[in-house]
Order: sequence, then C-alpha cells, then structure tokens
Amino acid sequence: MKKFRKVLDGLSSSSPGGVASPSCGSAAGTPTAHAPTPQDIHVQETLVSENFQICKTVRHGFPYQPTCLAFDPVQKILAIGSRTGGIRILGRPGVDCYSQHESGAAVLQLQFLINEGALVTACADDTLHLWNLRQRRPAILHSLKFNRERITFCHLPFQSKWLYVGTERGNTHIVNIESFVLSGYVIMWNKAIELATKAHPGPVVHLSDSPKDEGKLLIGFESGTVVQWDLRAKKVDFRIYYDEAIHSVSWHHEGKQFMCSHSDGSLTMWNLRNTARPIQITYPHGKILKDGRKESCKPILKVEYKTSRNSSEPYVIFSGGLSYDKSGGRRPTLTIMHGKAVTVLEMDHPIVEFLVLCDTPYSNEVQDPYAVVVLLEKDFIVVDLTQSNFPIFENPYPMDIHESPVTCTAYFAECPPDIIPILYSIGAKQKKTGYSHKEWPVSGGTWTLGSQTYPEIIVTGHADGTVKFWDASAITLQMLYKLKTSKVFEKPKAGDGRAGELVEEDPYAVQMVSWCPHSRLFCVVGISAHVILYRFSKHDANTQIVSLEVRLQFDSEDVISPSEAENNPCFSDPSSHSPQPPGSPGSGTQDSLPCLKVKNRPVRMPPGYQAELVVQLQWVDGEPPQQITSLDINSAYGLLAFGNCNGLTVVDFLQKTILMCMGTLDLYGAADPYQRLTRSPRKNRQSTSDFCMRGLSHFYSDSKKRIRTSYQSLTELSDNQVSMDMERSKSPTSVPYPSSLHYDPRSMPEPVASLRASHCSPVFYLLDNDHVNGHCTSPTSQPCSVGKPRITGVPEGPRLTRRGPGRPPFRKAQSAACMEISLPVSSHTEESRENSFSRSRSSSVSSIDRDTKESVTTLQFGESYGRKGDALPTACLWVGTSLGVVLLLPISIPTEEEERMEEPITMGPSGTVLMLKGSVLRFAFLDCGGALIQSPYEVWRDPNGPEDPDRPRRRKLVNFSPSSSQEACSDGHLAVVCSEKQAKVILMPTQAVLFTHNITESSFLLRADVVSVCNSVCLACFCANGHIMTLSLPSLRPLMDINYLPLTDLRIARTFVFTNGGQALYLSSPTEIQRLTYSQEMTDNLQDMLGELFTPIETPEAQNKGFLKGFFGGNAQTFDREELFGEAAAGKASRSLAQHIPGPMGLENMKAAAGGVVGDLARARIALDQRGERLGELEERTALMMNSAETFSTHAHQVMLKQKDKKWYQL
Repeated sequence: MKKFRKVLDGLSSSSPGGVASPSCGSAAGTPTAHAPTPQDIHVQETLVSENFQICKTVRHGFPYQPTCLAFDPVQKILAIGSRTGGIRILGRPGVDCYSQHESGAAVLQLQFLINEGALVTACADDTLHLWNLRQRRPAILHSLKFNRERITFCHLPFQSKWLYVGTERGNTHIVNIESFVLSGYVIMWNKAIELATKAHPGPVVHLSDSPKDEGKLLIGFESGTVVQWDLRAKKVDFRIYYDEAIHSVSWHHEGKQFMCSHSDGSLTMWNLRNTARPIQITYPHGKILKDGRKESCKPILKVEYKTSRNSSEPYVIFSGGLSYDKSGGRRPTLTIMHGKAVTVLEMDHPIVEFLVLCDTPYSNEVQDPYAVVVLLEKDFIVVDLTQSNFPIFENPYPMDIHESPVTCTAYFAECPPDIIPILYSIGAKQKKTGYSHKEWPVSGGTWTLGSQTYPEIIVTGHADGTVKFWDASAITLQMLYKLKTSKVFEKPKAGDGRAGELVEEDPYAVQMVSWCPHSRLFCVVGISAHVILYRFSKHDANTQIVSLEVRLQFDSEDVISPSEAENNPCFSDPSSHSPQPPGSPGSGTQDSLPCLKVKNRPVRMPPGYQAELVVQLQWVDGEPPQQITSLDINSAYGLLAFGNCNGLTVVDFLQKTILMCMGTLDLYGAADPYQRLTRSPRKNRQSTSDFCMRGLSHFYSDSKKRIRTSYQSLTELSDNQVSMDMERSKSPTSVPYPSSLHYDPRSMPEPVASLRASHCSPVFYLLDNDHVNGHCTSPTSQPCSVGKPRITGVPEGPRLTRRGPGRPPFRKAQSAACMEISLPVSSHTEESRENSFSRSRSSSVSSIDRDTKESVTTLQFGESYGRKGDALPTACLWVGTSLGVVLLLPISIPTEEEERMEEPITMGPSGTVLMLKGSVLRFAFLDCGGALIQSPYEVWRDPNGPEDPDRPRRRKLVNFSPSSSQEACSDGHLAVVCSEKQAKVILMPTQAVLFTHNITESSFLLRADVVSVCNSVCLACFCANGHIMTLSLPSLRPLMDINYLPLTDLRIARTFVFTNGGQALYLSSPTEIQRLTYSQEMTDNLQDMLGELFTPIETPEAQNKGFLKGFFGGNAQTFDREELFGEAAAGKASRSLAQHIPGPMGLENMKAAAGGVVGDLARARIALDQRGERLGELEERTALMMNSAETFSTHAHQVMLKQKDKKWYQL
C-alpha cells in the first residue's frame, strides 16, 4: 500500500520541486501527446503575506446573556452589557458596535457620560472602566480596581465629573471621572445609620442626588433603610426604615417625594416632610384574601416614577410584582400604571432590565416619557408610551437570529445584484403588522454606505426547520426572506408508526444547505435524513410535491469480492435501486419507511422558494437512516448528489428519478486501495430507535436536559451491547472505555458531561458553552478516551471494539461532519492524552484493522476529465471520503433539451483513485492560468411565469469548461483537493500531483474553502486548534498562519465558513454571528465602513421655571463638588483601597483620545488653574514689591531725618 501511495505522490518527480517552465501552448489532441504536463504549467502568483491580516469586523444578533442597559438621552445611543464582558452599543441602523473587556468579567452596570462621548462600566471583578466612544472602535482610557470592597451600584449625576460608587459593605465612595482616582471623601455605613442600630444595613442598592438639591444624596440599603446624606454638612438629613428589602428607588421630578419597590411586591411612596411612615403603600397585583391576609407577591425588581406635561397623572412603570398564585402559569410582565389605567404587558422571556426614555436629561424637569426599552433574556423590545394601546416599535436590528437555534450557516459574497431586491420584495410580505408608526427612538450616531460594497447574503438554518436569508452587504445585517421547510411534511402524530417513536423534538432541523444564486436553486438537508429541492418563483403556485424514497444502507461487513465487482455493471440502473416495499423479506414491520411523511396532496405555495422535490432515506433492518454528510447540486446538469456513511445517491431532479444509489465500497469498482477482510454475516439487530436522532433542543436547553440525554444513551448502550463487544476487547483497534458505563454524568463538570452527550448521540449538535481544545481528533480517527482519566498503575477496565457485528449502532452514525472530542485530562495522565489525540488520523489509513465504514464527506459537480485518456472535459462528480480517497464519476448527459428530459443519464465509477491524509473537505478547479473555474449553471427562469407561444422557453446554460476558460492552455485544468491534514494540486487529465502541502500534523482542519482575494485565489483553512491559515494557489505556499481562537468550541467548528473578498463568519454564541476579515485591504478600509457613535450635539438648556418657583425654592440648588471632593478639601484616598490602571491604548494614545472625551473640560480646568496660579504669583510678587518699596521709603525717611540737622563736616 505504501508503494501504491508512493507512485501516486511521485508522479511530479519529473518536475523538480513541482515548478514547471512557462510553456503552455499545446494544441488539443491525445493526452499523451498534447495534454499539459507539469512542465507546461506556470502561474504567476500575485498574493503575498502582506495581503492578509485577521480583524474582527462586526457582530450581529442579540447580545448573549445580557445583564444591564444604559441610554444617552442626548446622543440617543444605547448600550447593553453581557455576562461574558461584552458591550453592544447601538444607534441608528448601521451604527452597531461590539467591544469586549479583556477580563471577561460580567458587566454589572453601565453609565453614560451624557453627551460627552464616554461610557463607564462596572464589572463583576470590582473594576470600573472608562470607555472612549469618540472613535469608531471604542477603547478603555482608565480602569480602577477596587481591592477591599465589592461594587454594587453606581450613579453619575448629569454634567458631573464625580461618580458615586456603592459597595457591598454599605460604604459610598466617590471617583473623579477625569483622573479616575478615588476622592478622600467617603460616606461610611456606620455614619449613615443611627448609632443605636445593631444590624448592618446591607449593600448599597441605590444612589441618586435629589432633583431639588444636588448637595443631598439619597442612599438606599438592601435591608430597607433609606438615608439622605447632606454632602456639605457631612451628616444625615433623615432616615427611613421599612420592613421589606428595597430593590429600587425613583424620584418625583420636584424632589419632594420618591417611590420605592420592595421584595414583597409592594410600592411605597415617601414624602420628605414626614419620613416617619410612607404616605402610600400599594400592592399593584396583590389582593386581600377572604381571611383578611394579603396575597403574597413576587418582588418588584425596578420601578420608574415619571411625570408628563400632557397629563396630571404620573406614569408608574415596574417589572415583577405578580402574585405567586398567578405567576405559576403566567409569563414575566411589565406593568404600566397611568392614573387609574393599569396595563400589564406579558413578555416571552424573563426581564433583565428596562429603561424609560424621556425627552430631557435633567432630573428636576417634567420627564415626559415617550418609550420604554425592555431588555429580556433573549429579546429586546421598545414600547411606545405615546399611544394608548402601547404598541412596540419594529426593531431594525437583527435581534431574532436565535428565534430558533442556529444549526448551520452559509455565506455568499459577490452575489448577482438582482437577488437581494427580489428576495426583499418577497420577504416584505412576510413581515408582521401592528407596530408603532413612529420612528425608532434609538437614532444616534452616523453611518454612511462605504465605497467598497457588494451584494452579500448570509443563510442560516435553524432547529425548527426554518431557513433565513439575510442581506449582509456593507457590514450590516437585515432580514430578507424566511423559508419554512416544515410545511412540506405532514405534522407527525403520536404513535404514527416509526416517525412517532423516532424524533422527540426538532424533526425538521436544518443540517446543511446548498444554494446557487445564479439559478436560484436551493437545497436543504434535514436532520431526519431528507433533502428538499426548492425553485424560486415570483408567482404563487398550487402543485404536488414529488417525493422519492431511497434505501441507502450498506454495511462494511458486506464485502464485494473481485468476481462480484466484475459482474456488477459500472452504470447503475435506476430500477435496480427501487426501495423495497414494506413487509418484504428481511425487513421489519416499520422498515422501508422514511422518518417524515411528505404531503401527498397539492399544496398552495406563495411567491418565493417553492418545494419541488423531496428525497428521503428509509429505515432498514430496524435501524434509522444515517445522517447526510455531504451535498451538491448543479442546475446545468439537473443533478443532485448527497452521501452519508453508507454510500452515495445521485438524483436527476429534472426527470425526478434516482440515477445512482451505491455503497461507498461499490464506488471503487476494482480500484479499491484497501485490503478488507471478509466477515461473517451480521445478526439481525434489534430496533435501535432509542439511539436515533434525538432532537436539537436537547443541546439548546439547560444542562440538565443534556446530561439526562447523555446518561440515558450510555446506560442503554451498556445494557444491550457490552456483552457482545466484550468478546472483542483484545482487538488492536479497540478503544479504552471506563470500567463501567453506568457512570452518573451529574457528578461531572457540565462541559465534560455535555461533550459526552455529543459523543454518544448519532446527531451532531451545536452546544452552548462546551469547548473543545485544539487537541481533538477527527471523527474517522481512533476515538478518544471517554470517562474518567486513567491513572498510572490502575488496571484498565474492559474495552469496546469499533469492529464486529455487535459494535454500538451510534458508532456507525458518526461521520466526517461529526467530531469526536478529546476530553480534558489531568496533567500527569500522559498516556490518556496520547491515546486521545496522538492516534489522530495518520497516513496509514490502509490498515486492514481500520474500520472500513467510509463516509462520503464532500461532493462537487464540474467539468473535468474522468479518465486519464480523456481528450475533452465532460461532466463529472468528484467524491471525497472520510479515508482521504478521491473518486471521479464521469457523467453522460444528453446535450439537446428534448433528449435531456427523456433520455436517461449514465454515470458510474471510472476507477480513478487519488489519496490524501485525512478526510477530504473541499474540491476546487483552476485553469492553467490559475483562475478559478466556476461550476456551470442554468440561468434562472420563473417556472410559474406566463408562457409565450411565439418564444418557447428553453434552458439557458452557462458553462465554464477548462478549455474555454483559457485558450492559451487549451485542454487541461488544475484540481485543488484539501483534506483535514494536507492539500494537493493535481493536473488533469494526467492526474500528476504538482504540489503537496501538509497543513497540520498535530490537529486537523474543520473548514477549507478556495476563495477570491485581491483579484486572485487562495486556499483558506480553519484548524481545530484555532488557527486560520491561507495558502497560495497553485503552489500551496503558506501566506498566513494566525492563532485566532485559542479555544475552539463545537458551535464555532460547525458554523465557521469562508467566502470571497477575504471575509468569514461563525456563530460566536447561540445568539450572535461574528464576522471577520482576513484581508489587509478590508482591514485598512474598515474604519470607513463602521458607523460613528458620537456626533457633536449641543446640550439642551435647562428650563426656566419662573420667578415664583425660584423664589419658593423650586429650582435645584447647585454646588461646587470640587470644593467637597477635591484633594485640597477631602485629601487623598487610601492607596490600598483601589488601584488605578491606565488603559491599554498607551499614554500617548490615551492623551490623544482623552482630548475627545473629557479632555476639553480637563484642559479648560487645568488652564484656569494655571491662570489662577500665575495670577496668584503675580499678586504675591506685587505685594512683595510694595512691601519692599514701603520698607525702602521708611528707611530713606529715617536716614533723611537722622542726617537732616548735621553739618557737612559731621557727615
């Protein structure tokens, strides 16, 4: 076998180094005489390392695990903090910025410096950060780390540079925003409460200055104590005690009363004239029971008390407060009380926080609220308060990506320019109605369409079977069109045969998609082993959906001998692969049935994508169909191909027939490079419905559900399969398993249990937070150790073999799309680590001890040469398998359109075999000049459009054959083949390997794509260890290798995709899509494409309240905080209390950036201080000169008097 590979890899030995002379002008003829040879190929490559640079561009979607909310009423921008340390800043559509704290600590609170272009964040690691928003990429200017106290609440008064910080100990500290240092002024908790109070008041939960007097600070403690502190006199004005814990406090704008929300679901109103008791206690959702007791209610977590000019009645808006009896069956609520009217808005998800948007930034003016921003755990809505029915605004941001969990992604750049408008026009009819007619209130920032924009579309598949098309042009994201694949099938009923037992949840989950933007053909692969073909139409239709059922279940034990292979025809007969009828010999009562039932009646289809054909795999011998692992469609050929771990199926979707249905071993014909042993016939296996297709929601829901799924799978496996596999535990290919499979995953850390759930289920899922390090193995390699780490000196438990009739059925279902995970092991278990990863797929894939269950991992239609002797290119299907084998299947297609619809298509194995290390991931074709050859396609025509009798509709094909792509080289082209381990460039039709590059040895590739960058092409690769690499074509010269993601999780591994223009994307969280660029050109132009967060706006002036209100104390009293909190008056704070950390921008950049935030104010104050110091020095000098002059005058006068009466001779 090694000799065989050596022959294949050594075909380019005649060309030293694989580089040939620039001759490329042979005429068409026999391949032996005129076909291009390695010496004839020379491509002038233009890409260099300087063309590549990794940079994150923009993040779309809903912020994952949000924690807090803030709004700048002047700039009209909004910020959302998350549990992972992220910040999303939103403005008008197009203004969307994401920033991340390096520490990753949860963001507890956000405070805008209103109209200053700055933001203060308080994180769970007790650190305050000051962000500069006057640049397109926000950056941290200062940080302040508290060492001895934990931050619980922050408050920054409008137009103030002093930030109040409450702590868990009950103390209140004051931070200078300009210098980001602590003031010596501290309000200690023991001074705020009465000396007679024995109990600690608890953490500070509220801080606010009085609207009437900024020198009075209201401090709320968790225990129910509220204190008003006189900042000037450094004493308490009054204290309020209440029996229930306080959650929030809200002032009336006049500063004479305030409202508190409590843990018992009550609201209390307090008047400053009498603080002994509240003037009002209400339970908005609590009733008095018959026995006189009050109904117990949930806490009211936040209350807002706002006044309005248009009404004498104030708005009272709060979250929570429902009675416990009612809340059991009710959703989270937001209550709006306006006078006697009480409106309860039910939410789909728990409320994280809400803000009331008002016209004025001044707290001592009539607030006039106009909207409520509600941040939910998985949604973001804005309620219009100006209309009586309180409608919500239509959200312009793509916050519903996760409406159903994302299961796959696709990214298409440089699409036809007409595809986005037509999808938008069709999708506009799908939009919901009933939104507010007013403009979106978060309208800050500026954004202009960049000069380097081109049509881009992102396609996302979801767990409920929906597919969404998004307009991703100019780094924005907007919903275009939504397709529901579940409408093709009948709804499964309980107990409805095998389908009722098969799928618990998400039977329509989308596994992969294939889309041709030119022909507008769209193909969807579902988790229930089905393929749906859609055609696009501008007109509605009422048609019957054609359904084909395929029996694709071949066992590796059923080895075909050479004599049998000779007797089998090369070209398959569609009739020979017809599905067996139910109840036929050898099949169970439920066999030969698909997982889902296609609607067998005419279905009305609206304009858009309309289902034309459904292909389903059947149950065989009591086993469910295995998942489809590869897919390709070609509109010019009219063919659809898909494969899984059992074999390959090719469908003619024009004639609605199955062309080929063959096992992977049959594709080799007589050219099988592996030595496979004949095995005894397998025994009839019992039904394995318990192992099949568990729903995607098992992995999107909470961890308990995932652990339960894993535990159930493993315990069932133990009961049924251990006894049979124990007999083969000494097999060389056996894998180490724990001594007992009856372990309890609940005793393990959640990530480990979740990974085992992924390992044992036959379906590939995207996990929420489960990570895989770079040392993970390929699905077709030796599986890693599962269970507890092995300890040296402890005997191993029984092993389960991968081979044999009794191997677990879920092992068969694993394919190249599914990754086995290397579980975390302790540092001293070197043997476990070696077994888990060092046994990754190697070059010795021809060993007979290997599992011969070979998956079809990638497919590609194209014009190529099926055999070495071919003189002209023909239609071919390139097939890549999990064992690194490349097969070519020539296709004979009638050229005339009439014949194409009637004559059968013939295809079959050609005997061509190429080999690589690792599972094959990608095919691409280049002409002799190095240009990318596109697959042929059919120009789109509306299948339901009106017929023109004078001009009959005919298929218009666009063909990119190698002979027409570059006339200078005539025949021949280059084939780029990339696997998990290496890449090869092969010259066709001679099949000489021109270039070979081993991409990775210690890891394996997850994604590889041939993309266009800077008017050239390259091979872009994403590795399991987080590296992103690019290789030149055709020489496979490394251009870039950057460790982009130090830790790769399964979600990223499944959704990472490259596209043209140097762009890529992946699902960074269950709710967010992260886009990035690996092009230096786009990185340089990124600043011009991003929106501006800050726009210069004059701060609105405070309203003049008139003479009478000012005379009677209605105006707010101002005071100079500098006199109280400055170093001169308050002194310096203890250095051990907090540590100042300069921002990562560096001192020079920090000074430059500070000029855009609070630097103007700081410089003005410094200039004033310096001017005052100079004036003081001048006054002192003048005084000294005056004193000196007076002294001189006095002395002169004294001398004059002394010498006045003396004679001249007495002097």
